[in-house]
Amino acid sequence: MGLCENVRCWRWQEPTGAFRTTVGVILLWLSLAQSAPSQGVCPAAAAPMNFTQPQYQDTAVSDTGVGFMAAPVHSFLNTVQSKPFPKELILKIKRDVGKALSNQELIKEVLQYEVGFLVCVAIGILYIILMPIVGFFLACCRCCGNCGGKKYQKQTSAIHCRRRTLYWSAFITTIIILAGNICMFRSNEALKVSVDQSPVKLSKTIANMQTFITSVPQQVQYVVNESSTTIQEVTSNLQEIGSQLGTKIQERFRGTLDPALLSVKRLDQETINITVQLNKLNSSLDQLQSSMNRVQANVSAVKNHINQTLSKPNCTDGQGFTPVLTALDTSYITVPSMNEFQSVVDEVVKTNLQSKISEVEDYFNSIPQMVTNNTKDVVKSSSKLLGDIKTEISKFTNDLPLNEVTSISGTLKQAQKEIDKAMPQIKTAEHIRWSVCVAICCVVLLVVVCNFLGLVLGPLGLTPKADPTKRSCIADCGGTFLMMGAGFSFLFSWLLMIVVLVLFLLGGNVYTLVCQPWNNGQLLKFIDTPGLIPGLNISSALGIQGSIGISDIYRDCKKNQPLWTTLHLYEVVDLGDLLNVSKYTQQIEKEFEKTNISLSSVSLLSTDLKNKLTSFSSKASNFNFTAITQQLNNISSINLNTTAAEVDMFAGAQENNDIKKELQLDASNLRQIQVDIEMTINPQLESLNSIIKSLQSTAEKTNGSVGEVLNNVGAAQDFLNKNTTQIVKTESRTFLDCQLNYFIAYADWANLTITQQVGRCGPVAGAVDSFEVILCAYMVESLNAFWFSLGWCMIFFIPSIIFSIKLAKYYRRMKCSDVYDDHIMMNHIPRAQMKSF
Repeated sequence: MGLCENVRCWRWQEPTGAFRTTVGVILLWLSLAQSAPSQGVCPAAAAPMNFTQPQYQDTAVSDTGVGFMAAPVHSFLNTVQSKPFPKELILKIKRDVGKALSNQELIKEVLQYEVGFLVCVAIGILYIILMPIVGFFLACCRCCGNCGGKKYQKQTSAIHCRRRTLYWSAFITTIIILAGNICMFRSNEALKVSVDQSPVKLSKTIANMQTFITSVPQQVQYVVNESSTTIQEVTSNLQEIGSQLGTKIQERFRGTLDPALLSVKRLDQETINITVQLNKLNSSLDQLQSSMNRVQANVSAVKNHINQTLSKPNCTDGQGFTPVLTALDTSYITVPSMNEFQSVVDEVVKTNLQSKISEVEDYFNSIPQMVTNNTKDVVKSSSKLLGDIKTEISKFTNDLPLNEVTSISGTLKQAQKEIDKAMPQIKTAEHIRWSVCVAICCVVLLVVVCNFLGLVLGPLGLTPKADPTKRSCIADCGGTFLMMGAGFSFLFSWLLMIVVLVLFLLGGNVYTLVCQPWNNGQLLKFIDTPGLIPGLNISSALGIQGSIGISDIYRDCKKNQPLWTTLHLYEVVDLGDLLNVSKYTQQIEKEFEKTNISLSSVSLLSTDLKNKLTSFSSKASNFNFTAITQQLNNISSINLNTTAAEVDMFAGAQENNDIKKELQLDASNLRQIQVDIEMTINPQLESLNSIIKSLQSTAEKTNGSVGEVLNNVGAAQDFLNKNTTQIVKTESRTFLDCQLNYFIAYADWANLTITQQVGRCGPVAGAVDSFEVILCAYMVESLNAFWFSLGWCMIFFIPSIIFSIKLAKYYRRMKCSDVYDDHIMMNHIPRAQMKSF
């Protein structure tokens, strides 16, 4: 029976128009699938490199310590500007930016929106105007001896109560001013820290953006580059189709072919063993025959000599002893022959089972090479096709709008250069700003220090019952410090209020118009307003039909979504269509049906060889080893000592001494021959019996071995006849499915990678948040905290001036005295009144 069957192999056709450029991506990760093909069916695919996300720098900004001021500042600003974000007003200004100053209606709307700030500005301006005027008139009035300028203090019973009330009022007011001054120092330092950190943090943020923008094309290119590994793996599978597919076919044949070959090998080994044993047996029989010939010759010589002696005239009763000599006739004892069995064994040996085994094994081992030879053309054409696909895959990036993403890189580089270029100027300006703010803080602190010195020295040097004209220098110095505090307040407060107004307008409006809407998302939505920023049309730039704005991108990037969903790339590239495996596998299957795999034929056992084995089994099992054993037993039954004893008795009856001696010599020779038989022939007979038993045992097994061979070979032959075609087709289909499984596995992996891994834009939202934190949460917050604290101090300068001026008279030394004695009861004397008529 032959093993020649036909099976279809596979071939890919050249790409047609249906295979668009991006369709080449279908093979991009053929061998990079996360789930490997089924165990033992497909060779292991090359494992992909880990798809790692880029590493970004930490852009977290340290706490500047102004958070405690955020609540009151925000509350104040929300009270000042309670109106919502002026989207429509800004759009009007944008549309009429050239004529905004001449548009009275537009100016009116702006003033209405800023009415809260205008009220505060009016109050500030009123403060700026009145404070120096009031100070000037107060100074003139005191110089004229009014408004407390006269150094005379009337002593009354409530003077001490008034002094204490004024003291604690001035003390509390000074504490409040000191608290505001401390907040000024802290907010000024916080603003310095924010400004110092901002360039570094901005640089890190821009670097993260650069890393992200650079990584997106790299990730896509990584995907494209991995196609080389994939195509190389698939090409390797094609080039090794002989070993892969042929080995699978071999494995399917082994289940029935191996037992058949194994039984033939065992039979061949048994035949060899029989041949060896038979050769050994024949050699032993030849030796036995030689020994028997020698014994027979010796016995015949003795017998002839006895007959000669008996025929002599001097021999008494010679004729009567002649029948005894018949016992010396050994010619009927023959050595058995194995020629018949030898001929059967020789026939089997001539068949050369080992060569038949080698022939089948050579055929079995040649299956991979036969598969290789039959698929040479399809492998060549498919390898060329894979090379073409590799070229097409490199064009995949053209379908993705990456240029719009990478174009930002140049802008970021320029921004980084500008930041680096402006760093010295920023540091210089910040140092000047910090110095000016420190000077402002020190002016407020000067007033606080004067107040505290007056509040400390005044009570320390005051004797309550002492004459006002005789107050101590310490008390007088305390009063002077209180007056200095009031003077400095008048002198600097209006200037500091100008600072408050400028910073209030700047910081307050930045908070209400930028930071607050930025924080709640209104600013980003406002930026998405069509036409607000010329050329800003993300949907058009990406080539998508839907509407996508910066706020939408920020929202998705805040969730660290990939660019596929963030930029709606599914509207640009139909990934579902690209990853539709079935429409490509159908064409591959059609090409697969056009290629054949032809295996040459081989016959396990011919009919003639089966007949010879059957004959060998029959003769080996039916061979009469008992007869041979019986013949050998006949030889072992020879006993010449009995005849020698009879010859000795007959010799003793002879009267002639010569006859007697001759017969006795013959008896001795017979005994000597018997000794030779026992010493030579009997051991040979024992060895022959052992060899015959072993040969008989092996021969008896031969029947079972031949039966096993015929059964196994028949079963294998029947299996190959019935299943070879199906096996080749099944394994060929399995090989094809193995390649197609790469498509399916790729589709899953590619869909997951492209839609969930490539271009996770969390750094974009992080950059926006960093800008917002740097600008608003720290710089603007610090600035607002500073002017709020300074304004706080300016407001409390007014009661501080009043309390300080009034309190100073209780500590300064008076020029005129007014003695009041607590022990004298002073009664009011009523005046006379005229009665009207």
